[in-house]
Order: sequence, then C-alpha cells, then structure tokens
Amino acid sequence: MREANAMEYMSTRGKSESMESADAILQGIAVDGGLLVPVEIPKVDSEFIDELKDMTYQERAVKILGLFLTDYTEDELKKCVSNAYGNGKFDTEEVAPVKEVGDRTVLELWHGPTSAFKDMALQLLPQLMQTALQKTGEKKTIQILVATSGDTGKAALAGFADVPQTKIQVFYPENGVSAMQKLQMVTQKGDNVQVIAVKGNFDDAQTGVKKIFKNDVFVKQLETKGTKLSSANSINWGRLVPQIVYYFSAYADMCKSGTIKSGDTINFTVPTGNFGNILAGFYARQMGLPIGHLVCASNQNNVLTDFLQTGYYDRNRPFAKTISPSMDILISSNLERLLYHLTGDTMRVNGWMEMLAADGLYDVGVGMLQRVQNYFWADWSDDEKTKETIREVYDKTHYVLDPHTAVAWAAADAYRRKTDDMRPMLIVSTASPYKFNDSVLEALGEAAEGKNPFELLDALEAKNEVKAPKGLTMLKDAKVLHETCCEKDGMENVVFDFAKG
Repeated sequence: MREANAMEYMSTRGKSESMESADAILQGIAVDGGLLVPVEIPKVDSEFIDELKDMTYQERAVKILGLFLTDYTEDELKKCVSNAYGNGKFDTEEVAPVKEVGDRTVLELWHGPTSAFKDMALQLLPQLMQTALQKTGEKKTIQILVATSGDTGKAALAGFADVPQTKIQVFYPENGVSAMQKLQMVTQKGDNVQVIAVKGNFDDAQTGVKKIFKNDVFVKQLETKGTKLSSANSINWGRLVPQIVYYFSAYADMCKSGTIKSGDTINFTVPTGNFGNILAGFYARQMGLPIGHLVCASNQNNVLTDFLQTGYYDRNRPFAKTISPSMDILISSNLERLLYHLTGDTMRVNGWMEMLAADGLYDVGVGMLQRVQNYFWADWSDDEKTKETIREVYDKTHYVLDPHTAVAWAAADAYRRKTDDMRPMLIVSTASPYKFNDSVLEALGEAAEGKNPFELLDALEAKNEVKAPKGLTMLKDAKVLHETCCEKDGMENVVFDFAKG
C-alpha cells in the first residue's frame, strides 16, 4: 500500500505503470524502453540549503535522498549512506571536496575506491538495491548489466562484488578504455562478477545492453529461471539520484568557506558523455539550488555540443577514440530524461527516441531549443586542446588535471570568454589523472611510449603534489581474472550463460 506522500516514478515514454523508488531502482529501466523519472521534482528553500552548511557529506546525502526515496525510512537511508561513504572507502572525510586551484574552484569527485566520480553513485546503488530487495520481498537474483566507457564498469564492480542476491556483468569496448581502466576491471575479484570485452565501441555495448532489456521474450525466460535483469548505468534512477547530492554539497561548502554568500547564483561546468552527471545538476537547479548555467563539456565526440547549440541530435558521424575515453559516446541516454522534463509530453519523447533508433537523428525545433538553452551552454575540445589545457594549468598552478577535467576547464574558459558571465564557476573534476598516465604525461612533455602503466604512474607521481591512489598502485600485483571477449551481437548469449552459471 502506498503512502499518500510517496514519490512515484513513471516512464519517459508513458507506456508503463508508475511505481515507488524501491521498485524503480530494482527494475532499472521501464518496460517500454523509457527511463524512469520522478512524477514531480521536490522543491527546497533557502533555509533547507543553509542547513546543509554545517552537515557532513553523509548527513547532506540523507537529507536530499529522503526527498526522492520516500519509501525508504530515514534509518534505512542512514545505513545505506554510511555503508557507501564511510568505513574509509574514500580517502578524505569530505568525500567530495571543493578545492581552490589558482583563480578557479574545482569539485573533486574522484576520492573513492576506483578514483572516478562514478564511485559517488556506485558505492550507494548496491546499498539502495539490497535494501529494496528486502523491502519488496523480491526473491529472484538481480543480474546487473553494465555498459561502460571506462569508469562506470570498475565502480559498479567494486560496489556489487559479493553483494548477496546479485550478479553483475560489465561490457566494455575492447580497445576503447585506458590501460589503467582495463586493469581495474579485469582484475576484479568476486564470485558474482564477470567482465567482457565487446568487439566494438561504447555505443555498441550500450545498444547491446538496451536491446537485451527490450527483448521481452528473453527477459521473461530469465525470470522463469529465477533471474531478474537490472542496470547500474545512469539509466537506473538509483545511479542518478546520488549525484544530485554533490551539487548541493559543493554549494554548501562554498558558502561555508566564504567563497560565495547564501543565495548567490553559480555556474557549473561538467564533462559528460551520457548526460547523467550534468542532468543531476539540472535536477538540483529545478529543486531550487541557485544555479545559473550548466556548461556541458564534450570531447571530439561532440554530439551533445551540436544538440545544445542547434536542437538537432545526429549520431551519424565518425566515432572518435580520444584521450578522454569516458566521453567517447554518441548516444547520450539521459538526454531523454531532460526532454521529458522540459515537455511533459511522453508522446513527443517517444517519437524522438523512435527517430533516433531508426535514423540516428531527431530535431526538437527552435522553441524547444530555446528552453534547453535557458539551462545549458556547451563547448568541446579535441585532444590537442585537451593536452594544451593540462599543460597550461600545470604550468600556472602545479595542479594536474585528468583529460576529462581538462575538457571541462577549457569549456569553462570558453563560456566566460563568449558570454561575459562572471558569476562563480565550479568545475566538476571527474577522475584522478593517474587513470590516464600516458596522456597526461605526454601533455606535460614527458615521453610515455614504451613504458608500462606502472612506470607511467611513477613518472606522473614524481610531477604531482598528490600521491597516486592505493587502489591503482595495488594493481601492479593483481592477477587478471577476466579475459572473455564477444561480438556485439553475442552479448545476449553471454548474459544467458552467466544467468545459468
């Protein structure tokens, strides 16, 4: 029985029944292929935001998550949050610290166990999912399917390894992740984990996972055998909602330090490929956080930049392998959620998604574009610009950017230069530079060719004031446990075999 004030979730395509958050998190994706979204976005006032200033990150998380996950008790949320962000899993008590770098402000989201921002959500999602299993009485094994462009895979594996009543499979593009990212995944321990290289790019892996979810016959066949599919990609609401927290937390920290005053409007620049990270900022803005513009930073796979500037989404373009591989994406799934929230029209959203699936493109029109641009601004960098930014920031501040954060830094520069908007800008830093040693060292003028990942790690540590994360240095002696590779059309067979095993 639902409580009167319970938050409900519905599909962006309007053909599925609404549900509460525990069911939405377990299901991952709507049965009609759409994404699950809150029917209403909760609102907060300045008093709510001011109260966050003197709270820990964990306390802030419980307060914000409680607005969305209304069928979880406060005690349940406290336990989930404590297990996710406590117990020494993050290398700083602040969890997501705000740092001053020269004349810029940076939100560091890479202090978790896998040194990437995905830990902010993927340390919490398994806790939310395990609690949901208990709350709903679900007896089936939940088999998590993940497509990764680099960071999501390891973070999901680390979060779900040996979690009872779950299995997890991660699919990554065979030659589309950094050497360190690959090592993190293929050395993952756990009786319930499997890592598979896909012969193709990230979009091939992501499309393969979506096709499996949409294959009703296959899904029902698995359920008769006691297995229920779910996702740990940001298509799962349980992956996205934890990311809203760090926008509020960063704002509270900036108020507490005196960088801004309560009520001041700030901008965020976010490197993003699948549009989930920046969409969390949109939710925070809609809730009442004083955000002006969200600057979307892309690499050479600049499909989002083009869309945000023209209203025309076209994935029919060459796929570029870049030094910022986590953004090597041409199908940005979470854009569907934004389109729903700005139109409230599931039929229009469904039509656009059908055009994307059939022809690889759609056009939202001038009126809709203007609405999008009320919230978003966009720019992109190629690899040379990214390296140049890494080098310039290091020369000026001795701070080492990873390639994704460098893309954001350059976009923040472009935004100020082209708009004259001088409101405080917070740059979202999504990964440790040690995950991309070769590219970073080359940007800093050091030879990387011929060196193994750990020689490169040592070389970068010699130049960096921040020590290499233990989770990466320990990989040197880790055993490779996963060597499976499949064709992009063979993913369904791999999933079925893992379910049987």
